[in-house]
Amino acid sequence: MSAPIRIGVVVFPGSNCDQDMVDALSVYSNVEVTKLWHKDQDLQGSQLVILPGGFSYGDYLRSGAIARFSPIMSEVISYANAGGYLFGVCNGFQILCESLLLPGALLHNSSHSFICQNVHVLPGNHSTAITRSLNPQQALKIPIAHGEGRYTTDTDSLKRLQDNEQIIFRYCSDEGILGDDFNPNGSMDHIAGVCNAQKNVFGMMPHPERAADSLLGNTDGKILIKGFLQELFGEVMEPADQSVSM
Repeated sequence: MSAPIRIGVVVFPGSNCDQDMVDALSVYSNVEVTKLWHKDQDLQGSQLVILPGGFSYGDYLRSGAIARFSPIMSEVISYANAGGYLFGVCNGFQILCESLLLPGALLHNSSHSFICQNVHVLPGNHSTAITRSLNPQQALKIPIAHGEGRYTTDTDSLKRLQDNEQIIFRYCSDEGILGDDFNPNGSMDHIAGVCNAQKNVFGMMPHPERAADSLLGNTDGKILIKGFLQELFGEVMEPADQSVSM
C-alpha cells in the first residue's frame, strides 16, 4: 500500500473552519490530515498546507495581519518559497496576502457589511492545479462568509495576474456570466481567488469545504477539492460506501 497523502491544516486562535476542512479532506482513505497549532514550528511532513477560514486573533487590526506573525508562519513561508503547496481559504487567503505570498489585498466589502451567502464562481484559467480538472464553462456554487473580501491590487499587478493566468476564480452568475450584479463584495475584475506566479500558492474567499457533502445539499466544493488533490497527488480514494446509492 502506498504512503498516505499528508495534509496539514493550520489552526490559529479564532480559526473556526479548521474542522470543516479536516472533515472535507478525511473522506479520502489515502489522505492523512493533521492539525498544526499556530505555535508549532514543524509542518510534520505535510505535502499540502492549508490555512482555513475564521477570525484569526479576532481579526484585530486587519484580517490576517496578526496571524501573519504566528510562529508557524516562518515555516509556512519557507515551505512555500521552496515550492511546497499552500492553500488559503477566506481568512487563510487574507493571511497569505498579508504574508506577501500572494499579491494584492482584501479590503472591506463594498457594502461595508458582512456577507454570508451562496455565490457562484467560474474557473479563471485551466493552467493551475486547482483549476485544471474543472470545466471552464461550469459555474460552481460555493458559499462565502466574510466582511473583508474585496480583492484589490494595482493596475500593473492586475495585468500580470491576467497575463500569467494567476486568477483562479471569478464571481459569476449561476450560468457563468460575469457582471457587477454577481460580484458580492466589489472585487476588482470579479476576482474570488488568485495564485502566485509559481502556481504553488493558492487563495480564495469562498469556502469549498462548506459545500463538500450531500448532507449540506451541495457538493460543488467537493468537485473542487477532489480535483485539486488529484492534480497534485494522483488518485484519491473514497471509502467503498461513499458510492452506495441511498
